[in-house]
Amino acid sequence: MFTHLIGHHAAALNDVLTQGGFRRSQNIAYRPACENCRACVSIRVRVADFKWTKSFKRTWKQFKDVVGARLPASPSAEQYDLFRDYLQSRHENGGMTEMSILDYAMMVEDTHVDTMVLEYRRRGPDTFMTGTGEGPLLGVALSDQLADGLSMVYSFYEPGPEGDGLGTYMILEHIERARRMRLPYVYLGYWVDGSPKMAYKARFQPQEHLSGDGWIEAE
Repeated sequence: MFTHLIGHHAAALNDVLTQGGFRRSQNIAYRPACENCRACVSIRVRVADFKWTKSFKRTWKQFKDVVGARLPASPSAEQYDLFRDYLQSRHENGGMTEMSILDYAMMVEDTHVDTMVLEYRRRGPDTFMTGTGEGPLLGVALSDQLADGLSMVYSFYEPGPEGDGLGTYMILEHIERARRMRLPYVYLGYWVDGSPKMAYKARFQPQEHLSGDGWIEAE
């Protein structure tokens, strides 16, 4: 199922649809509706009760000098280069590998809702004044701000030896950002039980899964 997110009420509609299990891609909100399958489960992390495991604390300490700067939903050549490197390393046979720089630009800026780009770089000497990092771009998150949380639409990062840790850090940074903004949830999209590529999402607890009876706590 899908619908367009355009016009003055797009942001409010995006809020309602996200809470109802939809995801956003550019100006389209969609939700799987397979007749005999309910494997795709919408999940969200409860920010106030988030459990900082020893592993999460190590990751947070490891990347303590990485800063996420909030920017408008605007693409750049540097973002696209990192995007291409990430896809070729992590999703070599995926459909997104064919995306041109214009396709990437549309993915970022074709939005009628409250969308941000978070750029992650190393902390620099002027970070305490500017709020932004310096040096090479390490990661990017395209995220929506909702009335009740942050929704991570798409993220990618440097595909080096620290890649997996950096991906975890970016989710942790969203959880901390939502906490500072007093937003109760971080939406992580769909999770499929048994899918190796989605297994990492189950680590962020406590979380709620969307069921036929609404959002319920799940482990």
